[in-house]
Amino acid sequence: MIQTEALDRLPVRDAVPELLTALDERGTAVLFAPPGTGKTTLVPLALAGLVGAGPRRRVLVAEPRRMAVRAAARRMAWLLGQETGEAVGYTVRGERRVGPSTRVEVVTTGVLLQRLQRDPELPGVDVVLLDECHERHLDADTAMAFLVDVRATLRPELKVIAASATGDADAWAELLTVLEGSGPAPVVRGAGEGHGSRFFHAPPPGGVRPAHGTWVDPALLRHVAATVRTALDRHEGDVLCFLPGTGEIARTAGLLDGVAAEVLQLHGRAPAAVQDAVLRGGPGRRRVVLATSVAESSLTVPGVRVVVDSGLAREPRMDHARGLGSLATVPVSAAGATQRLGRAGREAFGTVYRCWAAADDVRRPRFPSPEIRIADLAAFALRVACWGDPSASGLALLDAPPAGAMAAARSVLASIGAVDADGRATERGARMSRLGLHPRLARALIDGAPEVGVRRAAETVALLSEEPPREYGDDLAAAWRTARRGGDAYGARWRAEARRLEGALSSAGGGARGGGSRAARSADGGGADRPGAGSGRGGGLGSGVPEGAGTAVSSTAGVSGSGRGGGDDAVAGLITALAFPERVAAARGEDAFLMVSGTGARVGAASGLRGAPWLAVAVADRPASAASARVRLAAVIDEDTARTAAAHLLDSGEEVRWEGGDVVAREVRRLGAVELSARKLGNPDRALIREALVEGLRTVGPGLLHWTREAAGLRERLAFLHRVLGAPWPDVSDAALLERADEWLEPELSRARRRADLARIPAGQALGRLLPWASGEATRLDELAPERIAVPSGSRIRVEYGGEQPVLAVKLQEVFGLGETPTVAGVPVVVHLLSPAGRPAAVTADLASFWREGYRAVRAELRGRYPRHPWPEDPSGAEATRYTKARQDRARGQGDGARGGGRPAGDGGR
Repeated sequence: MIQTEALDRLPVRDAVPELLTALDERGTAVLFAPPGTGKTTLVPLALAGLVGAGPRRRVLVAEPRRMAVRAAARRMAWLLGQETGEAVGYTVRGERRVGPSTRVEVVTTGVLLQRLQRDPELPGVDVVLLDECHERHLDADTAMAFLVDVRATLRPELKVIAASATGDADAWAELLTVLEGSGPAPVVRGAGEGHGSRFFHAPPPGGVRPAHGTWVDPALLRHVAATVRTALDRHEGDVLCFLPGTGEIARTAGLLDGVAAEVLQLHGRAPAAVQDAVLRGGPGRRRVVLATSVAESSLTVPGVRVVVDSGLAREPRMDHARGLGSLATVPVSAAGATQRLGRAGREAFGTVYRCWAAADDVRRPRFPSPEIRIADLAAFALRVACWGDPSASGLALLDAPPAGAMAAARSVLASIGAVDADGRATERGARMSRLGLHPRLARALIDGAPEVGVRRAAETVALLSEEPPREYGDDLAAAWRTARRGGDAYGARWRAEARRLEGALSSAGGGARGGGSRAARSADGGGADRPGAGSGRGGGLGSGVPEGAGTAVSSTAGVSGSGRGGGDDAVAGLITALAFPERVAAARGEDAFLMVSGTGARVGAASGLRGAPWLAVAVADRPASAASARVRLAAVIDEDTARTAAAHLLDSGEEVRWEGGDVVAREVRRLGAVELSARKLGNPDRALIREALVEGLRTVGPGLLHWTREAAGLRERLAFLHRVLGAPWPDVSDAALLERADEWLEPELSRARRRADLARIPAGQALGRLLPWASGEATRLDELAPERIAVPSGSRIRVEYGGEQPVLAVKLQEVFGLGETPTVAGVPVVVHLLSPAGRPAAVTADLASFWREGYRAVRAELRGRYPRHPWPEDPSGAEATRYTKARQDRARGQGDGARGGGRPAGDGGR
């Protein structure tokens, strides 16, 4: 019996006539309705003619998550007074409940993609409703682009609806008709907000640290748990609490021990029976449902009157350079917070506690990050290649895929033989797409099955397609054995997926079809359910291979030690290595490894993988602050398996480099960044030696050469002239000298073979080659920047050019009578006037001023300490001398010839 009363209470019913009219007139529309108004349940029934007076149609409803698919189908069947599989059915990966009378079928967006790529015309389907478009999952964006293409090129009569609660309706309206050029699609807005709700901000106490990576401050979880307790005390009904991931759910559940309610955990990886029990509800004890973002939309959790929102969500992040994916904890978007708000008012007026300050509202992003901008794009790139548009430039997408991410994805696909040099799908790539797997896993299944058998390959790939629970451990072979034994929900899903893959491998053996339009050129198969939808957006699969890793590996025949007779460890290792060849890792200590991609990795302190010589890493992430990736799941392999799986990275050759402070020359065999073997080279190529020596100069600096005092002084003089006069005087900084090494260090550099040879190169002689000889300016070096300056005493004093200004350090008595400060290249020198003992007495850049104003004080201080030296009252007219007064008198008597013959006297000499 149709639940007429329940249908009449759904606010979206008032928008149904307008929606039907829009479809009749334009064939497409955007349905924009607040959460809880019935767009997921009433609208498909009305479109199919199961309620109301509309025409009978077959409607396909696409949801982003398996849990939402089952819940929506069950709810619609209940509204009709039926069981699922009758007028309303559903299909998710590995489970299908559809009968001959089914008019509305609910599917995941992954299943929809697979059908589109198998047959783009979707025969028998009249209307496709893409629900929750605002979440911007990559599968949903891709499905929308393909549907727009199909309407424009193959089936203009196919009706398409984009349904959203919080997204940008106008943007979707433009997108739906962008290939038709008929103007924006109609936007139908549903009124009402369910039963309504109110919200309060309940910010945590001060000192809570921001989340980063997958780490969440325990203080915030304690606050969330306390808020749940408050909600139970103050309000009637069940409490739905949103948390970012399964780890936070488990920890918060522990903090709620002893509450007067049943604490349930709802996420995508929860057993189907638990999910169904939560969504089915029923009378009895009060409940606290701790949920990830899977409960944000398309779901009604019966009995909920209060929502506690932690304010956090999880989004995938992809390090394309290292081929590692991870999850990031981020503030929930304003759209996501609105969706969570709507969960409280589905059945009655509700209350929401937001665990953040009101001031934080303005800092939240409006919408979630589009997955196409932040996720691994390998599966997307293969889908669009099979669709006939490898660059995706002709597809209707709200956001274009980032160029770097697409390049990394195409590199992955090329390395496994899925696309050709132009990015178009090969027959092998089309076969991969039909398996409903990530391309990496499809490659592992196709290439691994002949070696280990179809069943064992399928079982291992099934483990990789949905990461086992953490309690299974990080050893993939051990997890495989646990899954075989276990009677838990994961084990049941794993067995079902393994059976599916066995069948899919046989049915996907055909080649790709060709010809026709972009849509008609689509190959069979494609998408699958979104992995990892339970604990945040994104799965554990990474992408990206090192530059140049584009050689296709289409077979693993001859794998040593990993054939059909191998044990679990060998099989798990081979399949994992085939899926992630750039993550093959060699031991660098008991718990440290180096991947062939060049990324370091570590296993946990209690891991059974410690001490393994080689690993094939299936799941790893690298926190932003960590030097190495953390291994979450891996299999032990041997070197032969590593070489086979990552054969495109195998290389050998001469390596001459600067290492450990000298030139090292070896013949090296490498697997990517991992050195397999090395032997010393007796007669390495001289050009390679020269490059290594230049590398050493860049690393250590020109100080490797032989620098005398005169050479260092010449460099300082040249640096001074370059700073003061510029060209043609050369820049002699470290960087400039290294850049021009060819000019000033030849031919000595070409003859050198090791560090000791560099240390024998006379730097001063080599530096002279940089002087501006061609212009003739080199001859003016001593004029512009003399090494020494003559002073009135007859001495020639060295000028120091190492500072900002040249410095002349001279004994005060030797410059008596010098009225003007000396200059070099037009720059006054700074005169350091020294005592007879050679200690600084005064510093001046204006000698005339010093004689007038500063000398008297210096004379008064020093003449008592140095009485044997002249201290005239008027130094400007006094005779300059290097000697004491007595020696000066004797010198006068002996004539001018004796002035330079004796050793100056004084307290300490010069």
